[in-house]
Amino acid sequence: MNETYEFYTASADYVRVRMPFVPEIGLILGSALGPLAAKLENPVEIAYRDIPNFLVSTAPGHAGKLIFGELAGKRLVCMSGRFHSYEGYDFEQLSIPVRLFKLLGVRAVILTNAAGGVNLSYRPGDIMIISDHIKFTGHSPLRGRNLDEFGERFFDISKMYTPELRQLALRCAGGSGLTVHEGVYFFMTGPQFETPAEIRAIRTLGGDAVGMSTVTEALTAAHCGLPVLAISVITNMAAGVLNQPVTSEEVDETGKLVSGRFSRYLERIIGEM
Repeated sequence: MNETYEFYTASADYVRVRMPFVPEIGLILGSALGPLAAKLENPVEIAYRDIPNFLVSTAPGHAGKLIFGELAGKRLVCMSGRFHSYEGYDFEQLSIPVRLFKLLGVRAVILTNAAGGVNLSYRPGDIMIISDHIKFTGHSPLRGRNLDEFGERFFDISKMYTPELRQLALRCAGGSGLTVHEGVYFFMTGPQFETPAEIRAIRTLGGDAVGMSTVTEALTAAHCGLPVLAISVITNMAAGVLNQPVTSEEVDETGKLVSGRFSRYLERIIGEM
């Protein structure tokens, strides 16, 4: 993919004339976490399929809508449904959503996901604030033509998961009723869940949770100069930790059980950003 800057501005031009305000925060909701979008006040929805040059979400449980609304006194644009490489998209295509956020004027990005617990002290229903990630796929959403309008060709990501936002999220955890950790997210492409041997290797390498999203979005945000807060909901223990298979039903069920408390927790964070 070697699209021009105008490829991205075509998406933004379409959305701008339909959005009710310039958003402050861009929010991407992961699997089983979509109900938070229902809390947005005065929502304005735009279907992904209607946006020029945008992608279409095929993952189960992803609504496929861009939603503008207010929450905790902040103006948000929310992606209810995200895109993954396992859907057949090239890594370079996965830069499209966050670049749209940038063009629409957001000043920070919040990424959420459902993840498998690798750290043996984690339990389903726990929350992990991502402090760093490990990605060994060899692919990047920034491969190909660099667009200087978004950022420099080579850029530092040592503090990509913004320390100040991580500290804010940790402070907001008190009284949430949630067990909140800070840890390292290990990216795998999926769609199959990992093998027990892979999970043992991930744990040895320093991964605390594993998932199939978020990293491409965070890298794109860092390239655009946007602060990033990324949060995982531990919806299941990863393969081999428990003597039972990993299922998408377990992911969905845990997501539903924790969604109320997680939504209130995220709302508090947004209010203090």
